[in-house]
Amino acid sequence: MLRIALALMVATLSMASAHATDTVLLHAAGSLRGALTEISQAFQQQHGTAVTQRYAPSGLLRDAIQGGEKSEVFASANMSHPQSLAKAGKAGPVVLFARNELCAFIRPGLSITTSNLLDRMLDPAIKLGTSTPKADPAGDYAFQVFARADAIRAGSKAALEAKALQLTGGPTSRQPQAGRNLYGDLLAEGAADIFLAYCTNEGPISKEQPAIGMVRLPETLAVGADYGLALVNGASIKAAGLVMFILSPDGQRLLAKHGFTAPGLPRENP
Repeated sequence: MLRIALALMVATLSMASAHATDTVLLHAAGSLRGALTEISQAFQQQHGTAVTQRYAPSGLLRDAIQGGEKSEVFASANMSHPQSLAKAGKAGPVVLFARNELCAFIRPGLSITTSNLLDRMLDPAIKLGTSTPKADPAGDYAFQVFARADAIRAGSKAALEAKALQLTGGPTSRQPQAGRNLYGDLLAEGAADIFLAYCTNEGPISKEQPAIGMVRLPETLAVGADYGLALVNGASIKAAGLVMFILSPDGQRLLAKHGFTAPGLPRENP
């Protein structure tokens, strides 16, 4: 692990430009907003450099950076989007910096458990919400759940894909209100009865919409999400510093505080 960390540090710094900058430009998946906002504040307090943050679906951010939009650090909800920038010569090495998984969020008044979740998702009367595949990794992960369901019950994949309401994450999708969790609002409004979204939404949703429930997916349907971090070509040394701060124990603890699995945390020895 130490060798990997040292190699990453050298590679990250080698991608950085020596030009001076007052702020670091961060593009990050919307699911990271709470965690990376706090991390950016801590980074500014420790290093005196502000972080200009833009949050959106990772696929849309990847397309924007690919198209020439200025960015220095890209934090994606999957590995493939930053890897595609690296392959195109627009970013440096990609590192796994956080993990998440999908859960099912349930509108008030609906009784659903882990054991009957698939039955209820397949129920024609149930409105099933997802994000938008390709534009947003959360949508890709939801469709991976559907593929897993097909191994349990033949025909489930086609049925679930056909009924899935792609309510978030697309170029023209509804945007969240400032300080609000969009999934919770959509469920409370009745736009969906079940919404497949990241488990890290549990905290924000429970604060805003305490009547909304969360159900863990059964092991046979469970899908995990690996988050990738990369330094965009031409980024400043201070941007490289932000990358290393996110990977540091301090940054990893803040990610864990917001519900992410943080692979860079040191082991706690008895």
